[in-house]
Amino acid sequence: MDELIATDRPATAPLLVPSRNCWRLERAARLSFLIDGDAYYRALRDVFARARHSIFIVAWDIDSRTVLVPEGASDGLPEKLGDFLDALVRRQKSLRIYALGWDFAMLYAFEREWLPVYKLDWRTHRRFSFRLDATHPVYASHHQKVIVVDDAVAFVGGLDITQRRWDTSEHLADEPRRRDPAGAPYGPFHDVQAVVDANAARALGELVRERWLRSGASKPRAPLATPPDLWPRGVETDLDDVDVAIVRTEPPFEGRRAVHEVRELHLDAIARARRFIFMENQYFTSGLIADALAARLREPDGPEIVLLTHRDQCGWLEESTMGVLRARAQRRVTHADAHGRFRAYFPEPAGAKDGCINIHSKVLVVDDEFLTVGSANLNNRSMGLDTECNIAVEARGEPCQAKAIAVDPAAFAQKLAGTGSLIATIEALRGNPRTLTPLGTDVVSELDTPLVDAALMDPEAPVDPDKLLDDFVPPESRRPAAAWRFSPLHQWLNLESLVDVGDRIEEMPFTPLVVLGAYVLAGLLVVPVMLVITVTGIVFGPLVGGIYALAGAMLSGIVTYSIGRKLGRETVRRFAGKRLNAITRGLAKRGLLTMILVRIVPVAPFTVVNVVAGASHIGWRDFLLGTALGMLPGIVATVLFVDRLIAAVRHPGPKTIALLTLIAAVLITTALLVHRRLAAQSSGGAAAS
Repeated sequence: MDELIATDRPATAPLLVPSRNCWRLERAARLSFLIDGDAYYRALRDVFARARHSIFIVAWDIDSRTVLVPEGASDGLPEKLGDFLDALVRRQKSLRIYALGWDFAMLYAFEREWLPVYKLDWRTHRRFSFRLDATHPVYASHHQKVIVVDDAVAFVGGLDITQRRWDTSEHLADEPRRRDPAGAPYGPFHDVQAVVDANAARALGELVRERWLRSGASKPRAPLATPPDLWPRGVETDLDDVDVAIVRTEPPFEGRRAVHEVRELHLDAIARARRFIFMENQYFTSGLIADALAARLREPDGPEIVLLTHRDQCGWLEESTMGVLRARAQRRVTHADAHGRFRAYFPEPAGAKDGCINIHSKVLVVDDEFLTVGSANLNNRSMGLDTECNIAVEARGEPCQAKAIAVDPAAFAQKLAGTGSLIATIEALRGNPRTLTPLGTDVVSELDTPLVDAALMDPEAPVDPDKLLDDFVPPESRRPAAAWRFSPLHQWLNLESLVDVGDRIEEMPFTPLVVLGAYVLAGLLVVPVMLVITVTGIVFGPLVGGIYALAGAMLSGIVTYSIGRKLGRETVRRFAGKRLNAITRGLAKRGLLTMILVRIVPVAPFTVVNVVAGASHIGWRDFLLGTALGMLPGIVATVLFVDRLIAAVRHPGPKTIALLTLIAAVLITTALLVHRRLAAQSSGGAAAS
C-alpha cells in the first residue's frame, strides 16, 4: 500500500502540478468560500441579475421551481429559477443562457422535476438554451457543478440549483423557509461552494464551453475580450491574488482518454500531510482513499485524520448501498489506526428531532495549507467514472474546519495553536448546542449483504457488461444455460414469434394451465423472464396478463428453486461466478431482504437466481414472499405500459396519450408506496437490532 502514497517530489515542491493532478493553474484576484445554500444562492442571484453576455450552468440537476431567496429578493424579477432566468434574457437583449443538466437515470426520476426540457427550454426565450447531457459511459453520470457568468465570475462546488438544497449556516431544526417546491419541509442541509474571478473564471469558462459542445449542441458564444467586474456584492474575499487549480475527473468515452486528476490530487495531498487531514464529504466509500489513509495511520508520526460526514444516508436504497460501503471503508481505516489518530464525526444541529444534518459538501483540508472544494465525493465514482470538477489552492488561511464546527474561526485557531492537535481541539469544543458526535460503523445487519458490492454500487471505471456477466456466471457455465441461443429455438424465441404462439395459446382449452406450463418451460430454458411477461401482456391484456405473469413467474420460480435445492450448494458453486457465490451466502443469512433486492436489481437471470436461492436453502416463505414483492412492481409496470403503448400506436390521439400519462402517474404513485413500505421495513429492522 505504501506505493499509493509515495511521491518523488520533495515536501517543499508545489503540490499542484498541471498534467499530474490538475488541468490548469490560473490566477484569481479574489476567491471566497460560500458556506451553505443561503449564501450561495443570494450571491448567484445577484450575479445573474447583472449578467450582460453569457451565463453557463453545468449541473447534475437543475430545477426550474427553485427559489434562490425564500423570503423574496425584492428586485422586481420572478422568484422561481426558470421564470427568473427567462426574465433576464428578455430584459437584457445581449444575454445568452446555456444550461446543461445530466440526462439522469430513471433511478432518480422521483427526485427530479418532470419535463425539465419543456419547462427550461420550450417555454423560455430562444436565447435561453437548456439541454440534458448523456454523453458518458453506461452507469456514469455528469456530476460537475460549475456556473460561469460573463467569464468574469465562476462558482464551483457541491451545490446544484435544485430542490432541497437551500439552508442557512445556522441549520435550525425548525427553519420555516426550508421547504421543497411542494411546500414540504426537509432537514438541515450543508454544502460549500467557491467563487473565483479573473483568469480562473475564464479557464472555467473554457471548461463549460467544452462540455456544452460535447453534449452535441451548437457552438456557444465566445467569451468577452474584457469581462466586467461581477463579483457578488456583499461577499468578502477569503484569499486575494491566489493560484487556483482546476481539477477534473472524466471517464474514457468515445476516444477521449480518462482524466484522473481528482484521484491523483487526493492521493498526493494525503501523502504530503504532516499534521492533519480534514475531510468533509457526503460519501466515504473509495477503497483507494481508505487504503491511502490507512497507510498514513500506520506511520508512528503520521498526521491526524478527521472525517466529517452525515450520520444517515438519504433513503432506504442509499442506506442499503452507500451506507454499507461507508461502514466498510471506515472499519478499514479504523483497523489501521494503531496510534489513535483517526476520528469520524457527524454534526448534530441544536434541537433537531432526527439529530442529523445532511452533509453534502466535498472539502479536503491538509495542514491548513491546502484546500480543495468541488463536486467530487470520496467515492469510487468520483475518482474515475463520473465527470467532476474541483478547485484547489495552496495557501495559509483561516482554518475552515471551524465553520463546520460552528465556532469562531479565531477561537478555533487559538485552541488549535494551544493543543497542537486537531482532534484535541474538536473534542475540547464539543458540547455546544450544535456539536459533533462520533460516528460509528454499525449498519443494520440485514443490509450488509454480499449483494452490496462496490464494483456494482460504486464502480471506479466504466462497467464492462461482459466482464460483469463473467463475475456472475462464468463463460463455461453460461454456455449450457444459454444453449437455446445456438439451437433452432433461437429462431422463434423473439417477441414476434412468441406473440404468435401466445395468440394460439389464447384459443386453446385450459389456457391458464398452458400459460403456466409455458412459464415453467421458459424458466428451464433460461429464457429472459421479462420477455415472457411482455408477451403475456400483449396477448392477454393488462389484467389477465398481469395475473398470468405473476402466477407463471412464481410457478417457474418454484420449479427452478426446487432444482437448486436438489442440486445442493456445492454443485451450484462450481458453476456460479464469484458474486453469485457471495449472494448465496447472503441468501442463507438474510433470505427475505436479499431476495427482494435481487428481484428489484436483477443481478443475474431469473432462473439462475432461483437455482442459487434453492441451493442456499433459504426458507420457502422468504423465497416466495421476496419473489412476489420484488417481481410485482415490474410486472405491473410492464403489462400496463405495453397495453397503453399499443393503444397509443393503434389509436393516437389526445385521449389515448392522456390515458397513457395517467397510467404512468399511477405507476409512479405505486412505486413510491412500495418504496415507503420497504423503507418502513428497513427502519423496523434497524429498531429491532
